[in-house]
Amino acid sequence: MTSQATQSDFATTRDGTRISYQLVPGNGRGRCVLVHSLAMDKSFWNSTVAALAGACDVLILDCRGHGKSDKPEGPYSVEQFADDIADVMDHVGWTSAVVAGASMGGCVTLAFAGRHPKRVDGLGLFDTTAWYGENAPEAWAERGNKALTEGLSSLIAFQKTRWFGDAFREANPDVLDAAIQVFLANDLNAYAATCTMLGAADLRAFLPKFDFPCEIKVGSEDYATPPEMAKYLADHIPGAKMEIMEGVRHFSPLEVPVVIADALKTLTKAA
Repeated sequence: MTSQATQSDFATTRDGTRISYQLVPGNGRGRCVLVHSLAMDKSFWNSTVAALAGACDVLILDCRGHGKSDKPEGPYSVEQFADDIADVMDHVGWTSAVVAGASMGGCVTLAFAGRHPKRVDGLGLFDTTAWYGENAPEAWAERGNKALTEGLSSLIAFQKTRWFGDAFREANPDVLDAAIQVFLANDLNAYAATCTMLGAADLRAFLPKFDFPCEIKVGSEDYATPPEMAKYLADHIPGAKMEIMEGVRHFSPLEVPVVIADALKTLTKAA
């Protein structure tokens, strides 16, 4: 489905959850689905979409529990989030696309590629991982519980230094403030359920089975999903290409959108 103007609407998933999406038409020569980070929404990709400058049609969405999408009671799973993407693609008439995600969105992207491989033309993995480690369930539960008991504002000091480098935060207070406002608008129960989801996520078994082009990007200063996690992805996904972005932290689509857009252009051209 393409049109001359951005289309915003809702798609209903197989379990009745309404997912808010936006379809941004490009030149019609490629399609790309973008999946945002934890506690963000589809606006996370605005700078990247602008940097794409119409190079491809783009589908962005608010994952369940986020943004304008429904916030059903948990538990959540990355497989459930992945099936939501498939349902939104069905709604807009897309059989396949390049699928890319950042942080949580990367985990969802991996789950989508594992569950719906024939619908993947290429894979973009930005500041993400297939598995957060042995202590992940406890660490993520602690973060979710802190939000429930102390509020999301109690996490801001922790989050903003992980999201962006010091110099970027100082030079771009508007970008930081916008991210904080999106973060604070989250539903507490949905946030906690999503934290639990990430603690349980383990997509490692899928990686050797992937047979589509894959671009992996990670910031050299990414403390949330550090370069060694990206290297694991690159070592286990056949033919994957990896780049460490010097001086960048965790939210690279906001910090260096042109770099991320260039990776997406490469994938859509290869599709």
